Amino acid sequence: MLNNIFIIKFLSFLGLIAIFLLFYSILTVPDPMQNVQLNEADTNKTEVYSVWAIPSEDVSVRVKKLMGGLRSEFGGPQFEPHVTVVGAVRLTEEEARDKFRKGCEGVKKVYSVTVEKVDIGTFFYQCVYLLLHPTNEVVEASARCCSSFGYNSSSPYMPHMSILYADLTDEEKKKAQEKAYILDESIDNLSLQISRLALYKTDTEDKSLKSWEKIEEYNLS
Repeated sequence: MLNNIFIIKFLSFLGLIAIFLLFYSILTVPDPMQNVQLNEADTNKTEVYSVWAIPSEDVSVRVKKLMGGLRSEFGGPQFEPHVTVVGAVRLTEEEARDKFRKGCEGVKKVYSVTVEKVDIGTFFYQCVYLLLHPTNEVVEASARCCSSFGYNSSSPYMPHMSILYADLTDEEKKKAQEKAYILDESIDNLSLQISRLALYKTDTEDKSLKSWEKIEEYNLS
């Protein structure tokens, strides 16, 4: 009799465990719709993108040397030499890639750029830069890409190649400008060809530039 009672209690205990495991497995099964929603959120996530014109390797080496000399005295983050073609635009990555390709197809051909002088600006990303001659092909390249991105600037396009990102006083900026000519006295005679355009992720809130990255590149013919 006692054995029968023990067996009944034991079987009841096993039954409770089975019910518990059943409910647990139901609760912990992943919801496929949740994964779909997460994937959609990733797809719809917007970031800040810019389009850069990339100089040839020999010019990049020369400009990087100049940039390094300025950073050693005035600080600031390291970045790749480039001419800004389209300023910061917030888009999804898919949108940015699509607009970038269409913009590049509008530019198509290699074009030339000439430095006018070393100049100073009023904010971090234009602290010290190489001001470029606004030739028709330089302005048109930017206009075609900006049109593709739907980018409308509040001021006329000023082609330039920044050589120092920093928050400096006006006096420090002038010293940096003078230093640039000491480091490369013939820099304002520099001419170069633009044969590549690149799409970059450029969060302007990140002044360390650690989050900046190249997304895609296009070779002009």
